[in-house]
Amino acid sequence: MILVTGGAGFIGSNFVLDWLAQSDEPVVNLDKLTYAGNLENLASLQGDARHVFVHGDLGDRALVDRLLAVHRPRAVLHFAAESHVDRSIHGPEDFIQTNIVGTFRLLEAVRAYWLALPEAEQSALRFLHVSTDEVYGTLAKDAAPFAETHAYEPNSPYSASKAASDHLVRAWHHTYGLPVLTTNCSNNYGPYHFPEKLIPLMIVNALAGKPLPVYGDGLQVRDWLYVTDHCSAIRRVLQAGQLGETYNIGGWNEKPNLEIVHRVCQLLDELRPKADGSSYATQITHVPDRPGHDRRYAIDARKIERTLGWKPAETFETGIRKTVQWYLAHPDWVQHVQNGSYRDWVQRQYG
Repeated sequence: MILVTGGAGFIGSNFVLDWLAQSDEPVVNLDKLTYAGNLENLASLQGDARHVFVHGDLGDRALVDRLLAVHRPRAVLHFAAESHVDRSIHGPEDFIQTNIVGTFRLLEAVRAYWLALPEAEQSALRFLHVSTDEVYGTLAKDAAPFAETHAYEPNSPYSASKAASDHLVRAWHHTYGLPVLTTNCSNNYGPYHFPEKLIPLMIVNALAGKPLPVYGDGLQVRDWLYVTDHCSAIRRVLQAGQLGETYNIGGWNEKPNLEIVHRVCQLLDELRPKADGSSYATQITHVPDRPGHDRRYAIDARKIERTLGWKPAETFETGIRKTVQWYLAHPDWVQHVQNGSYRDWVQRQYG
């Protein structure tokens, strides 16, 4: 049995689906179901006894204590987080509460559970903390990609809160001996991605005939990682990662945002051409850049390849095509996530 936090969100739900496609080991899935948590992501698991969903807050110590005592997981995988930079600029307190306080409370619950285990189970337990490359700050155009030893220099409330959670996880290992692993990933994309992030927002807006908002000149560079590749890397780290170590997970796909938007438009032109024959690229609209916008992220993923034998299976071209095809094939999912609060958010952010 494993316990997953945030398993109804984008990366978490993909991980749960991927895990149960690869293994019969059950999953207890704890999710608060905030705006980005969506049980529709897990609809294919309805009635599957291997998946136990619990609606709750990772900061609820009594609930987490009860789940640990009843289900006795051999591993806790911590995906739950507030993760959108723009939202952190408008409302940082939720990020402090979830990413820092929530992680602290989860660590304390797991530590108490771990200390009470028999010696064999104690040595086998793992706490895997899923984090982001944004904790490292921004890179100059010609600078080397982020390695695991890169200094932390977070520049947004979101990345600062994730950096704090990383430091807590590290401290609980070095102070208390808690058997932890940390992963820092680059930008994920793929199925079930809530359409506030760049790629799904472009797909959804393009199909709706709306502007495709691009911050500033659109030349901010990110490394792009297909979400199922991220899931396979996490499985590998859980299986063989060295305790206390950090593993950077990237796709080796550095690309500027504007290039990403144009590629999405090209795929939509091919797969769902507009009736008038025009390109979706005509909808691209540059909007004022956001405050403190990091110019470049890049992941050096050589450590995980060298020590654990993992590397991504998808190229950007195969991954982005699969992603666009998935959104075209799931219009009901797209419609259901775009409720009134989502529309209000998009209008406030880009309007």
